[in-house]
Amino acid sequence: MDGIVVCLGRSGKRRISRKLRECDDAGLARRYLILINLDEGRLPRDIARILHVSRTTVYRVIRRFRECGEAGLIDRREDNGETKVDEAYLAVLYDVVASYANEHDWQRATWTQEMLIVTMEEKTGVKIGRAAMSRALRKIGARHGRPKPTVGCPWSKAAKTRRLNAIAKLLHNLPPDEAAYYEDEVDIHLNPKIGPDWMVCGQQKEVATPGKNEKKYLAGAQSVRDKELVWVEGEQKNSMLFIRLLWELVQKHPDVKVIHIVLDNYSIHHTQQVKTRPCTDFCVSRAGYVICW
Repeated sequence: MDGIVVCLGRSGKRRISRKLRECDDAGLARRYLILINLDEGRLPRDIARILHVSRTTVYRVIRRFRECGEAGLIDRREDNGETKVDEAYLAVLYDVVASYANEHDWQRATWTQEMLIVTMEEKTGVKIGRAAMSRALRKIGARHGRPKPTVGCPWSKAAKTRRLNAIAKLLHNLPPDEAAYYEDEVDIHLNPKIGPDWMVCGQQKEVATPGKNEKKYLAGAQSVRDKELVWVEGEQKNSMLFIRLLWELVQKHPDVKVIHIVLDNYSIHHTQQVKTRPCTDFCVSRAGYVICW
């Protein structure tokens, strides 16, 4: 069947080319391209290779064009009735995707397409397949990404508000003979982080890295007044890393009466090592900041 020839004529080719430029349906555009390539004398096997389709698809387009003309190129699913994925369905899908799965009686927080199909069927009464769900997700602009992990605050909203107000009042009324810092720790990987990627079935991609990964730990404190950053480096994120930072702050402010440090309740901030005051006299408060003197 590789000898099949389709002749559109000059006016027919111009008409098909114009419709191709105006077409926003990928499937219909592909069928127009098959006709144009056939009119230019290319063989079905070459067209299938160029357009990345099967030969069966090329022969099906030829048969439908010969039977019904240009009308045979239109997607016949439009005779199936109203589309299931209409604007109302997409609006509900947008709200569902914007929420978390455990808000809809699932045991996990993140969505899969299978879970979305089941949830949407419960909410709308419309059941669709994975391919239709993929198209629907693209229509609402959804993306497949990696959620950011967070830790929930164990305090009540009122307790958290009282603590934040107390810290804000302390920093706003900070006397000249006192200093205040915001403190935190960070992990640093020397090798770049490899993000998610798309791979074909049976393929395991490899990404070259500079070498064996190593982790470094930094503890830093930023001055409330002048935004200056004081930091120390360590091989482990433990109490000694925090104590070394406190020592650096004490050495930096030998004449300051009090150094206030705003920090979280991470375990290394209130261990027995910290409470034994190994480098200087200081008092540790789990209320949200450390007062050193």
